[in-house]
Amino acid sequence: MQLQNKKVLALVDHDFEDLELWYPVLRLREEGAQVDLIGKEANYKYIGKYGVPAESDFAYKDVNDADYDAILVPGGWAPDKLRRFPEVLDMVRNMNQAKKPIGQICHAGWVLISANILNGKTVTSTPGIKDDMTNAGATWVDEPVVVDEHLVSSRRPPDLPDYLREFINVLANK
Repeated sequence: MQLQNKKVLALVDHDFEDLELWYPVLRLREEGAQVDLIGKEANYKYIGKYGVPAESDFAYKDVNDADYDAILVPGGWAPDKLRRFPEVLDMVRNMNQAKKPIGQICHAGWVLISANILNGKTVTSTPGIKDDMTNAGATWVDEPVVVDEHLVSSRRPPDLPDYLREFINVLANK
């Protein structure tokens, strides 16, 4: 259990990609990390694209990101909603400034784009937002997982094992 005493924020909103939220949450918990789900409202049931629920532990306004070691942004259609909340963008910017691990998969790159933290970074994502990523100043590559310092990015659900292996490694070494 290489992540004991590590705390991770996992963002959630309706239409998250079920596997892209739950696989990371469960893998990190298996490694001993505390993973808290945060959404617009606390103790609220959000429903994934395929019907899997996720209940938030806290609301954005109730969380101090400085108390956490990393943040996860799931894909699906949730990132288009998540990036509209100033609190979410501030959390991502704060994590980036502190060089804390930021995990993003699939469409999650939209949140990082809106937080304006991708300029000069090498990333991957679903090919559907490749242009968005490059227009934000990132170098986009078509690989299962890309690690650029504290930023860990991945393309889609089949890449989850590679994504979590690298994210766990980055978090364990912070």
